[in-house]
Amino acid sequence: MACPHASSVAAYVKSFHPKWSPAAVQSALITTATPMSDKTTPHAEIAYGAGLINPSRAPYPGLVYDLDVQDYVDFLCSQGYSDKLLEQITRDKTTSCSSKFDNEIVNDLNYPSFALPIKDPKFVNGVFHRTVTNVGSSNSIYRAKVVAPSGLKINVDPSVLSFTSLEQKKSFVVTVKGPIEKTSMVSASLVWDDGAFQVRSPIVVYIQL
Repeated sequence: MACPHASSVAAYVKSFHPKWSPAAVQSALITTATPMSDKTTPHAEIAYGAGLINPSRAPYPGLVYDLDVQDYVDFLCSQGYSDKLLEQITRDKTTSCSSKFDNEIVNDLNYPSFALPIKDPKFVNGVFHRTVTNVGSSNSIYRAKVVAPSGLKINVDPSVLSFTSLEQKKSFVVTVKGPIEKTSMVSASLVWDDGAFQVRSPIVVYIQL
C-alpha cells in the first residue's frame, strides 16, 4: 500500500497548493513524516525512508526544499549522461551537458534528506548545500536542532534562518564529520523549528560496499 498511500497524500497536498512543484510536494511529505525507530529495522532510513507519512501535517510543512528542471539536468550530467540520453529524458534538444560536472552535485541536489556514503568509518567528512523556501508564516525564525549519535559531529551554518515574507528563500550548509562506530550505517536528523513548524530531515552515514 506504500505507493497508493503516498500518491494519495501527494494529491491531497497538491489540492492545497496547486502551484507547488513535484519536488515541493515530496519535500512536504518527507519533512512532516513521523520518525520510525531503527531498533527493529537494522537498515533504518535506507529501508523505510523518512518515516510514516502524516496526511494531517503534510499540507503545512513550514519550509520546503524545492527543485526545478535545471537542477535535475545538472544532476544527470554529474552522473555521466550524454546529451543523447539527456534528450531522451527531457524531450528537449536544447538541453546539454556542455559544462563539466563533478559528483559533489549529488550531495548538493536540493533534496530534503542527507545521505553520505563512506569507505572507512574512521574518516567521515561530507558537506551539503541546501536552500529552503518559506511556506509557513511570513515572519518566522527557524533554529536548527541536530540529533546525532556519539562521535558524529554535525554542524549547520547558519544555525538560524530568519524570514520576513512567504516564498522567501534561505540557504545553509551542513557539515558531517566522524569517526563513527564500527557499523554499516548510523542515523541522525536535522530539524528546523520555529515553534509552530518542525521541518525534519533524516541524515544517514553508511559504508559504501
